[in-house]
Amino acid sequence: MPARRPQTLDAVWDYLAEVTAALGVGLESCTVDHDSPVSAYVALDERLPRHPERDVALLWDEIHGWAVAIETHSGEDLIVLRYLGGNTATPPPGRVARFVKALRENDDSVGQLTPPALPAAQS
Repeated sequence: MPARRPQTLDAVWDYLAEVTAALGVGLESCTVDHDSPVSAYVALDERLPRHPERDVALLWDEIHGWAVAIETHSGEDLIVLRYLGGNTATPPPGRVARFVKALRENDDSVGQLTPPALPAAQS
């Protein structure tokens, strides 16, 4: 699938709707930051086995794509655990869902620990 880049905020929300549907969560779980780079936060209902005491979120931005993070005990900061990586910031929703599922299952073979070097998005 060719790289896609949301051109408008409507496109960002449309993409988030597809991803949240693939994850089985509602779009009401999302917030979008309209600053540049555009970013999104998706609250997830479950906890990860390695961090059962921490809330989990899926983060997205147009530079690094998707990442899974846990909240600190104060709930004010996030700790990124893994980045999805790949060649686009907007991979197919099914790929994002498989990434989250793998982390739920303690599968460290998916994603990467460092922010990906994605190709520069074209306007």
